[in-house]
Amino acid sequence: MRHLVVASVLSWICVPLAGAASDVGPHARGLVEQSQAQVKVDPERSRQLAEQALQQLATQPDADLQVRAHLLLCDYHSERDREAAERQLAAARALVPQLQRRGLEAGVLGCEGALHEGAGDNARALALYEQGVALAEKAQDEEMQADALFNRGHLRGVRGEFSNGLADLKKARASFERLQMPFHVLTVENTIAILYNRMGDHVQARRYYESALKAQAAAGLQREQAVTHYNLGRSLENLKEWDAAQQAFDQVLKLSRELSFPRGIGYALRGQAAVQNARQQPAAALALLDQAADLQKTLPDTRLHAQIQLQRGIALRLLRRLPESAQSLQEALKIFSSGESLAEQAATHGALAQTLAEQGDWRGAFEQQSRFKAASDQLLTRQLDERFATLKVEYDNTARDREMVLLQQSQKAAEHALAQERLAGRLLTAVILLAAVLLVVLGVLLWRHRRTSAAMRGLAMTDELTGLPNRRAALTELEAQMAKPSPDCALLLADIDLFKAINDNHGHLAGDQILRAVAGAVRAIGGDVTHSGSACLARFGGEEFIAVLPKTALDEAVGAAERFRERVAALDVSRHTPGRHVTISVGVTRLVAGDTLSSLLRRADEALYAAKDAGRNRVVSRVAPVSVLDPIDAEDDATPSVLPA
Repeated sequence: MRHLVVASVLSWICVPLAGAASDVGPHARGLVEQSQAQVKVDPERSRQLAEQALQQLATQPDADLQVRAHLLLCDYHSERDREAAERQLAAARALVPQLQRRGLEAGVLGCEGALHEGAGDNARALALYEQGVALAEKAQDEEMQADALFNRGHLRGVRGEFSNGLADLKKARASFERLQMPFHVLTVENTIAILYNRMGDHVQARRYYESALKAQAAAGLQREQAVTHYNLGRSLENLKEWDAAQQAFDQVLKLSRELSFPRGIGYALRGQAAVQNARQQPAAALALLDQAADLQKTLPDTRLHAQIQLQRGIALRLLRRLPESAQSLQEALKIFSSGESLAEQAATHGALAQTLAEQGDWRGAFEQQSRFKAASDQLLTRQLDERFATLKVEYDNTARDREMVLLQQSQKAAEHALAQERLAGRLLTAVILLAAVLLVVLGVLLWRHRRTSAAMRGLAMTDELTGLPNRRAALTELEAQMAKPSPDCALLLADIDLFKAINDNHGHLAGDQILRAVAGAVRAIGGDVTHSGSACLARFGGEEFIAVLPKTALDEAVGAAERFRERVAALDVSRHTPGRHVTISVGVTRLVAGDTLSSLLRRADEALYAAKDAGRNRVVSRVAPVSVLDPIDAEDDATPSVLPA
């Protein structure tokens, strides 16, 4: 039910552009606006008003109002009847050429994306949401752009791209605040809480949900309360606070029945069944799941089907109906895998391992347990990396202490998770031994465990896209250099010029290819400074790269940076970005006595931004902190080493 938030945003199209369709009678426009206002309160009333508006507009057409009405109906039917929603989408799409408010086309793309998301095709949904963002931005329609950013941010969070998802959601929230749309701000904050929940910060997510519920109750937004109560229930489920989770799911069921909201009822029953499974009441859980499954058959929601099958598999295992349990879990796993839902994949692998172990299929149980561990480790690594990326986006001079606290919390969470995984491995080994599994299987298990641990250590310090060391590795190397009795190193900080324009104009796939090409040029820096055999060359985050060059003089580092800049400028990227060359700006500095990690990075960053301000595609060096230099001397020192061709 987490993606129910997305379905409601299609109804956010509230205010037409000034002067558009001024010849249409006020009654049709009023019906559309009343329909929009009722979406979060009484969806059935919203549908009736939208249909009345379309009946009036049939005799006095207005493409903008008609598209808005069709999108409201698409929103309504997307939670109930996929074929009806597709008919509304087709009607809206046919009117796109006649639109005066071009940004409304982004809403049509959002409607189509929501249908694909409901069907489990998250990759196609994300592509449509990204088209919507670009289209709304081009049309300079802030409301529709905020809508599209919301859709994209939510789905990025589902796929585990937490930092990018949070960035989209915060931009959407800022736009809705400027547009004075407080209810939409609440919905965005509710979705931010969903991402915190997926990042493992269930306590923070719970605070967001409880705050949102108070505001929604005061505004009478019953439908939104049902969604938020469910999300709160999921947080409580993750925290294993079963009594509180039961109360939250009971509220979802009560509100959904009052609203005749079948999807909400289905998710509420799933939540209640999860609580019953946790309380070792599998028969009660199955009865609830049967009701949810009957509802789900009429709904365009494969994700709900998978969630039902996961809980059904757990209940059947508790009832010792092991073949049926395995069948349900395998069906759920297939859907979660196609939707790239990593957390749900991990949970399903773990449940399936238990079922197969109880069946006596030790080889299958071991395989599923290994996949559970791999998925859990991947999720944990992604959560940690995405938290680092989020901190980088929000980094400023006053945030360093907060960053260290978060890093410590992340480390404790990682240690706890790894301890739990080791415990699970020992328990599984004991089961295998008690079942008289051959000793050779135990040997294979230990060998694979060591190989996986070694691979995970490598992944934790490697950027997945470029294959370079990541931000964590670079910071670790810097700290090691600074801890030496006689620190001696230079630092290069590079940033691809106008990288956002590359992503916006050519797509993120082209942007990824550019990052890989620049990474190839980065690898040559170590060879440029021959005596720095231990140089650390890394992707620092986004489009930034960093090089830590031990025992390297400033002029040598500047020379290496210049050659790096020239190599990038000479790259042939025409197949990825036709008509555009790629350049970089580089900041160079050198570690001096008294430097801290913060001061050294800040000085490199200042040099980098001086290069940007001086016209980009150049190298700028700084040799000492600004605070100890005379202003005139400081400015003289920050001159570019090379002017662009």
